[in-house]
Amino acid sequence: MIYIGNRCLKIKINIHSFYLSFSLSDMGTVQQDFIYRSKLPDIHIHNHLPLLTYCFQNISEFSSLPCLINGTTGEIYSYAEVELISRKVAAGLHRLGIQQGQVIMVLLRNSPEFVFAFLGAVHRGATTTTANPFYTPAEILKQARDSKTRLIITQACYVDKVRTFAPENDIKIMTIDSPHDGCLHFTQLTESDESALPVTEVCPDDVVALLYSSGTTGLPKGVMLTHRSITTCIAQQVDGENPHSYYHRGDDVTLCVLPMFHIFSLVSVLLAGLRVGAAVLIMQKFEVVAFMELVQKYKVSVASLVPPIILQLIKSPDFDNFNLSSIRLVITGGAPMGKELEASLRAKLPNTKFGQGYGMTEAGLLSLSLGFAKEPFNIKSGSCGTVLRNAEIKIIDLESGKSLHRNEAGEICIRGPQIMKGYLNNQEATQRTIDKEGWLHTGDIGYIDDDDELFIVDRLKELIKYKGFQVAPAELEAILINHPNISDAAVVPVKDEAAGEVPVAFVVRSNGPQLTEDEIKEYISKQVVFYKRIKRVFFIDAIPKAPSGKVIRKDLAKKLASGVPV
Repeated sequence: MIYIGNRCLKIKINIHSFYLSFSLSDMGTVQQDFIYRSKLPDIHIHNHLPLLTYCFQNISEFSSLPCLINGTTGEIYSYAEVELISRKVAAGLHRLGIQQGQVIMVLLRNSPEFVFAFLGAVHRGATTTTANPFYTPAEILKQARDSKTRLIITQACYVDKVRTFAPENDIKIMTIDSPHDGCLHFTQLTESDESALPVTEVCPDDVVALLYSSGTTGLPKGVMLTHRSITTCIAQQVDGENPHSYYHRGDDVTLCVLPMFHIFSLVSVLLAGLRVGAAVLIMQKFEVVAFMELVQKYKVSVASLVPPIILQLIKSPDFDNFNLSSIRLVITGGAPMGKELEASLRAKLPNTKFGQGYGMTEAGLLSLSLGFAKEPFNIKSGSCGTVLRNAEIKIIDLESGKSLHRNEAGEICIRGPQIMKGYLNNQEATQRTIDKEGWLHTGDIGYIDDDDELFIVDRLKELIKYKGFQVAPAELEAILINHPNISDAAVVPVKDEAAGEVPVAFVVRSNGPQLTEDEIKEYISKQVVFYKRIKRVFFIDAIPKAPSGKVIRKDLAKKLASGVPV
């Protein structure tokens, strides 16, 4: 295909899943891009539709079938019931004064109410920001203020975290369980008259979800996900002319144990399950025996997990006491799964298919190690699979930015309609992440091999991954430096068998040696959620920094890895 743009002539040569793009600029220079696409052809995606119109597009085929199963109580909601309750919640939000485009915060563990609140907000044309209920009051306040939250839906046990700041920020509080003084109750939404819901016109690029991520570096930022980006992400996984047999199917019972406030569970488990008519079994929190009991009782067929959960499963002495043979597919994400862990799980579940997904909040799912066709592709162990349909990946040199050939490691870049609209109120960070040609720079380092498979080898981003949760070093460093007896600090990850990575701190004391490791740990633990707590503290004379002032964390990480005293 040849076309002429405003400033250059571009020639694209398609060769199966790979094509070259040549740009001839006004100066006469030639730039060659090596761009990789899915092994499967693109599909037509209905990403012009509002998200719920898309998710419930085929509801007439399975309206009476189970949609949500509450693993705690055993209560089952049909698709017709879920769709109706969602509209009632939307009408209730309207009656409370929540306008189109305004933000509600869902501060909940996994529960049917989480689903109803999210879907109801989508129906209303509002935006949902999700937050971990284990966050500290300061962390919740920061997100609520940044997102301009108008309503927080939570449980009674978390009300004290938000009660102090909610009135002064004009935020209503609503509980889903026991009534609480001064708070609304969720029944005020679920018992509303759905016919009172006004018609809401939404555009594909309206923001439907506002999830917070640290991106490639820095403090948490609001990731604006639109109707278009989420529907595209779902479609890339479950749509197509030739229905596949190895991901979500209408006859599946898919286990939702990963937190719904995370994109993996919200989009790739819940919403993808709704699209195909699967039954979504909601587990509030992971407990190894309870997990196996639910799998056996409901004959779970699809389980989306993270490596720390798999580690607990294979090490459980109770594993052989349960029949888990119904699991036909395990999809892992959140963090890389090592070959040894994968082999151990395969030995435990010999008839189960395995896949590994790679993605990020800002870009959705980039690749998956299952082919979306009638049979899965044979994927190498350790691979993240091949790029999804209707998306492009290129690998660029870390210094020059030029795209690289196969088997050459560089930064992974993704382009497609599933990527975020941008960071909320942060144009500078958006422009650092998404370039002028629409490529989102992931901050991860990897390569594409001769079989179009993606391998992750390192990451530029400085995030620490604790059981799949993001820990931003900059956030912890800002808290540490605010201590009156600390003049400088740096936070780096250290490997941990159970968690994957945990944060450790290097601290420069400002007022003598009296400050102790335990005092610093306690100081941090009072201000952050449990997975951000400092595991170790090392006192140091000076933090290594580049001439620009940027902390050279890799030098500290190398010292830890080598066991050299610091």
